[in-house]
Amino acid sequence: MTQFLGILSGKGGVGKTTSTINIAAALNQFGKNVVAVDANLTTPNIGLHLGVPIVPVTIHDALRGKNHISEAIYMHSSGMKVIPGSISINDLKNADPDNIEQVFNDIKNIDLCIVDSPAGLGNNTIAVLNAIDDVIVVTNPELPSVTDSLKSIKLAEKFGKNVIGVVVTRVSDKTDMSIKNIETMLDKKVIGIIPEDKNVRYSMIKKDAVVHLYPKTKAAVAYKKLASALIGKPYKELPREETFFFRLFKSLGLVK
Repeated sequence: MTQFLGILSGKGGVGKTTSTINIAAALNQFGKNVVAVDANLTTPNIGLHLGVPIVPVTIHDALRGKNHISEAIYMHSSGMKVIPGSISINDLKNADPDNIEQVFNDIKNIDLCIVDSPAGLGNNTIAVLNAIDDVIVVTNPELPSVTDSLKSIKLAEKFGKNVIGVVVTRVSDKTDMSIKNIETMLDKKVIGIIPEDKNVRYSMIKKDAVVHLYPKTKAAVAYKKLASALIGKPYKELPREETFFFRLFKSLGLVK
């Protein structure tokens, strides 16, 4: 049975979409059949982050009954699967968020769907909560962000969802709140600490996951450790020969 894991945040700009993509990418590297799903219907960003802002079929088409959701699943070069949203405002018409649960039920033969949820507490977020199993809340280590995250946690619990924990992004020596204080305020365990890392920005510019482009960097390793914890396995860096890109480059004669 497919597990639907929602990535939530109380406010935008905290790294929710980046976390969705990199968690999915890392899980894919660990052998899971995983799909990163863009369920942020008004401002979808997964396609933009991966360099494919426009695709023939999106989750919006499935929500308005034009296409089956299986037609909106695309394969990334890494092997990770993606269901992007449409950036066209016209595609919002008749794309009913209340259909998300039924559309998700039509996704078959997948281990995990990592669902990029809209920020905030609106109707789109509530529709996603009705359709998922578990929740991870993403926050920055700043009081306003953590305060909004508390609202997200309370909303998820109101809908009976299991809040697995909190991921704190952009952590540095200059951050406002300590991890201990965040855990105390949210009454949830911090399960992932993503350090401030310029390579996250570089990966966004190059339109791919930091896990793919800069696998040895601090942020990439942090996401891989988080992913391994989610599937209950100790983190172990893949040997170079086992990585997808090494096999691809070798087949093309680019490495020996």
